Formats: sequence, C-alpha cells, structure tokens
Amino acid sequence: MTLPVPDWLKQLVRVNKEALRSSQALKAEASISAHALHTVCHAAKCPNRGECFNCGDATFMVLGNICTRGCRFCAVDKKRPLPPDPQEPQRVAEAIKAWQIRYAVLTMPTRDDLPDGGAEHFARVLHAIHTTTPEVFTEPLISDLHGDTDALQTILDAKPTVLAHNVETVCDLYNQVRIGADYTRTLTLLENVKKLSPGMLTKSGFMVGLGETPAQITRLLKDLRSAGVDLLTIGQYLAPSAKHYPVKRYPEPAEYQAWKDEALSLGFKAVASGPLVRSSYRAGTLYRQALLAQKKEVEIPDSDTRG
Repeated sequence: MTLPVPDWLKQLVRVNKEALRSSQALKAEASISAHALHTVCHAAKCPNRGECFNCGDATFMVLGNICTRGCRFCAVDKKRPLPPDPQEPQRVAEAIKAWQIRYAVLTMPTRDDLPDGGAEHFARVLHAIHTTTPEVFTEPLISDLHGDTDALQTILDAKPTVLAHNVETVCDLYNQVRIGADYTRTLTLLENVKKLSPGMLTKSGFMVGLGETPAQITRLLKDLRSAGVDLLTIGQYLAPSAKHYPVKRYPEPAEYQAWKDEALSLGFKAVASGPLVRSSYRAGTLYRQALLAQKKEVEIPDSDTRG
C-alpha cells in the first residue's frame, strides 16, 4: 500500500511546479535545450526545479544521463551509456557563462563502464569552466569512482571549490536501496579527499523516509563527521514511481530542524535540512555559511571557547 503524501508537502511541491511557468524558469529551460545539456534537475525529477530555475540555478549533469547502477531510489535511466561527448566540456562552460552563474554545481551518473569512472572527462569540464569563467566557484558532485584514488586525484587536480559525494542513506539500508554501492567505500572516498587535498571542503547528503531509525541517523551523522565532511544536506525521499523503493515515512518539518541541530553540534560547518532539500539546493549559500563557520574556528582560540 502506497503511503499517502501529507497535504503540507503536496503544497510545497505544487508551489515549485507553478514556478516552472515563470519567465525566468522558461528561459532556463530554453538555454538548457539550446546548449544540448543534461541536468540532474530533469533526470532525477527534482521537486525544486521550479524554484531553482526561477532563481537562475541548475545542476548540470555531465557524462550523459544514463547510470550503470540500479539504485532503487533514483529516477536516472539505467541503460547502456554512450561514450563521453568531447564537446560537452565547452558547452557546459558556455552555458554557465551565458547564465552568469557564479556557483556551479555539476553531477554525474555512475559510469562503471569507463576505466576511471569518467574522472578525466569530468576534470575537462571543470578546466573548461575555470578557463571560460575564472571567477566561477565549482562544486562537483561525483560518483564513488569505484574507490579509485587516482581517479579522485584527477578531479581534485582540476581545483574544484567543494568536493561532494552523497552517502544517500544509512548503512543498514544500503543493500536494499543502493544496489552496487558500498557504505564503507563512500566514507573512504570522503576521507581520501581530505588526505589528498587537506584544505578542500567536502560535502555529503542523505535522504530520510526510507525506513531508517533515529539511532541509525545518529550513527550516519557521526560517521560522516569522522570522515571529515564539512557540509551536509538532509531531505525527504520521494519515490519517482510506483516501481521504485517505497516511501516509509514523511517526517514533520520540526524533525528536520532537530537533525540540523544535531549535525551542527557534531561539528558540521553548514547544514541544509528540509523536506525538499536536495544535495545541490542553495549550494552557494551553504558554501558561504561553511566559510563563515571556518573563519570563526580559526579566529577563536580553543582557550576562549571553554567558558
């Protein structure tokens, strides 16, 4: 039996859909089509698409819109992917320049068919952006690259602003929800970012409503902090179709604030937590919050914080 969506959440989604009809959102849709680009906003059926397009935000999806894994929560197509498009890096860079984007989020499907998971192509996209618009901040949201540290280094060498990789759900649900993924591999990748590039801010995100318990969420938060993650997003899982993993619960808005408070108490520098929050939601704002928190940490000696 399908769990009914609460009225308050339906209203939030409805407002976002209405925003897709605004002139700014229509302009964004036209630009995406004109540059022959993919966005995770479309591929993952993001409920925030209207709000973000209306604000001039979008998350570009490089390396195509087909994934080689079978996660049960995800709407991205699972077919045989096409080879990387050599013209894509410049098209993405030109679109970012045309949109006058200042903080660009770029994601990728998992590409287990490529020897390096697509890292070299992704790095070319970042280099093209930095060459075309040097003032733009970049946040790649990458796959686990199958645990390949050399592939991770390739992306880090392209000098992103923030490196993001989502844990998606609690450890105990990985076998049910994240087919082909591995909880330990995800945490190791995030730890390796700090080892390879100590000054790099890292980011992760997870969904709620999949059947996780409060204790499992607390363990997840602690594991992410132990891996050195700085920025965090928490949002409601919404099943893309009846064939996907079913929603088990719709937490109330107050619970998201409680999770945010818990995460901040553990040392995360910035947290976005809410029913429609997704990993790229207001990414530039979250980055600025993390910088502010980092600045305070540097300026206030430990001896002054003990009270």
